[in-house]
Amino acid sequence: MMSLLFLVLIAICWAEPHPDNSSLEHERIIHIQEENGPRLLVVAEQAKIFSQRGGNVTLPCKFYHEHTSTAGSGTHKIRVKWTKLTSDYLKEVDVFVAMGHHRKSYGKYQGRVFLRESSENDASLVITNIMLEDYGRYKCEVIEGLEDDTAVVALNLEGVVFPYSPRLGRYNLNFHEAQQACLDQDSIIASFDQLYEAWRSGLDWCNAGWLSDGSVQYPITKPREPCGGKNTVPGVRNYGFWDKDKSQYDVFCFTSNFNGRFYYLIHPTKLTYDEAVQACLKDGAQIAKVGQIFAAWKLLGYDRCDAGWLADGSVRYPISRPRKRCSPNEAAVRFVGFPDKKHKLYGVYCFRAYN
Repeated sequence: MMSLLFLVLIAICWAEPHPDNSSLEHERIIHIQEENGPRLLVVAEQAKIFSQRGGNVTLPCKFYHEHTSTAGSGTHKIRVKWTKLTSDYLKEVDVFVAMGHHRKSYGKYQGRVFLRESSENDASLVITNIMLEDYGRYKCEVIEGLEDDTAVVALNLEGVVFPYSPRLGRYNLNFHEAQQACLDQDSIIASFDQLYEAWRSGLDWCNAGWLSDGSVQYPITKPREPCGGKNTVPGVRNYGFWDKDKSQYDVFCFTSNFNGRFYYLIHPTKLTYDEAVQACLKDGAQIAKVGQIFAAWKLLGYDRCDAGWLADGSVRYPISRPRKRCSPNEAAVRFVGFPDKKHKLYGVYCFRAYN
């Protein structure tokens, strides 16, 4: 009996430090990769970069080998690829590819992007003349032979989110119409992150609107009965995802600064809509868009108590300093409505672009 027990103990001691052959082979491969291989590492020094429309920005990205002091092993050409991640995280938009002396940019990025290459391991992407559509998350991928690694950098734009509904009234836009409505007003459809930041800054709006990912949401800072109930907590309320062709809601738009001058046109008389359009043209400008009045108000502190026509046929005025008879309770772009274009008389806000 004792001899049998002795043999069992020998078998256990022999088996414990040695897993089966498949596990041993697997561990040996990992061991070689970690200890002896020049494992490629891609690093973004900053995860989030801030810029504004019309500016230039550098998205940081550098690559290293974990077990060597050099940027590359020298046996394979380095391939750098930048893509933009979409809201559904399943698709990527090509931005820029570089390999050796070959360079290629894509779509709206053509002529606006290049690698900084301040050192041999610098794969940072420079984007010039920032557009509203450039907002989002970018992936830097570096490939050398069979090795590759990635890093993600978020490009945020300084700007303002505003709710928008057309002359037809509340809840009259499908998703595609909502996108176009924002473009028509010098803006783009807002992302959830942009709406969330606007809510944190005090945006309170009870009408649900489309966002860029196809969801329908609205921000509430002051809970009340018509907006989810007065006993609910403040937050961004989510209606979920709806049919982009058939469902109809308002939309939340996002705009940033502009390269031009926004102003109220001093004119001897009040004007109909058509007269307002012509008055701006005569002054070397165009009638201003809704996105431009929001950008001037939020980013430049523009303040004027005079109601004026805008390009979509609405009448609004921006108040940065609340006072009696001019939005006494809050700073806001006040909405008068969509008056009769042929008979109602107002001032006009114009926009002159800088060359």
